[in-house]
Amino acid sequence: MPTPPERRSVTVRRVPPLWFNHPANFGHEIPGHPERPQRIKTLEARMDQDEWFGWVRREAPPVARELLYAVHPERYVDFIEGHCKLGGPIDADTVAVEGTWELITRAAGGAVAVVDTLLGQEAPYAFSGMRPPGHHAEAEQAMGFCFFNSVAVAARHATNRHGLDRVLIFDWDVHHGNGTNHSFHRDSDILYASIHQSPMYPGTGAASDVGSGGGEGFTVNLPVPAGTGDNAFCSLTEHVVCQIVREWEPQLVLISAGFDAHAADPLASCQVTEAGYAGMAASMRRACSDVGAPLGLALEGGYNVEALGESVAALAPVLSASEEPAAQDIPLHPLAEQAAGRLRRHWSSVGASAKG
Repeated sequence: MPTPPERRSVTVRRVPPLWFNHPANFGHEIPGHPERPQRIKTLEARMDQDEWFGWVRREAPPVARELLYAVHPERYVDFIEGHCKLGGPIDADTVAVEGTWELITRAAGGAVAVVDTLLGQEAPYAFSGMRPPGHHAEAEQAMGFCFFNSVAVAARHATNRHGLDRVLIFDWDVHHGNGTNHSFHRDSDILYASIHQSPMYPGTGAASDVGSGGGEGFTVNLPVPAGTGDNAFCSLTEHVVCQIVREWEPQLVLISAGFDAHAADPLASCQVTEAGYAGMAASMRRACSDVGAPLGLALEGGYNVEALGESVAALAPVLSASEEPAAQDIPLHPLAEQAAGRLRRHWSSVGASAKG
C-alpha cells in the first residue's frame, strides 16, 4: 500500500462554484460527427433554465503553450497546430477544421483554469464546459475525437506549477481514457482511476493494469460490462474511488466528466441515469470534503445532447448546494466487491465503507 506524504489540506471559502466556457465551442464542427457544437448548445440551454444553479461563468483562456509540453512533446504540439491550419482528418474519428486550434487550446486552458481557481481558493468546485474531449489523446497521437489531453495537462500543471504531490483523476467517461492512463503510468504523484465499459473502444483499461515501476498501484482500472447502470457505477465510486481518496488524501481531485455511460447515449451500452451522475458527484463531494481536497471537473464525452444536458443539470446543484449531501447507504455491488478484492494489496480500505 502506498504511503502518502504529509497531508497538505486546502481550505476554501463558501463561494459559488465556477464554470468555464467560451464561444470557441461553436467553431469546430464536422458535418455528421457525434462530437458537435450542439452538445454545448443544449447543455448550456438546459443550465440556463435553472439560472445555472448559482454557478458563476468565466471565459476559458487559451492554454499557455509551454504547459502542453509537460504532456505532449513540442514537436507534437507544432504538428497539431500545423494540421489545424491545413484542416483534414488525423484518423477517421478525429478531424481538424477552421476553428479547431482555438477550441482545443481553450479546452486545455479551461482545465488549467479550473486548477488555478481551485488552488487559488477562489471556489471549492469548478467545471470546464469545453469540447472536444481529451482523455484519448496520447503524448504524440490524436485519436478518439481528442487532440490535447486537457485533464492530463491540468493535473501536471498542479504538480509542476503549484507544487502538489498528490493529484487524483477520476474518469467516469464510458470509454477508457487511454491517454491519461499512459501519461501517468509510472508516476506516483498523479493517480488515475477509471470506470469504463469493456470490451469497447479504445481497448485499453484492463483490471490488471495497475501502473508500472514506481507508479504501481496508482492506476486503478474498473472495467464494467455492457448494461451496467447506476447501482454499479455509484458503488464503485463510493466503495473504491472514494475510499482511495480518503486513504491517500489527495490535495486535488479532477473528474474527467464524460456522460456517455448514460442509457440514451448512442456510442455505448451502459445504463447510467441522471440520478447516477448526481449520486457519483455526491459521493465525490463528501470524500473530497473529508480530506480537504478541492474538486474540479472537465467535460469529456456525452453524445445524446438531451441526456448530456439533463445529466449535468442533475449534477450541478449537488456541488452548488451550501450543505454537503447527506451520506447514503450505498450497497456494495458485486463489481465493487471484486474490484476491492484485487486492489486491497495497494489500498487497504477499498470496500471497507460498505454496510451490512
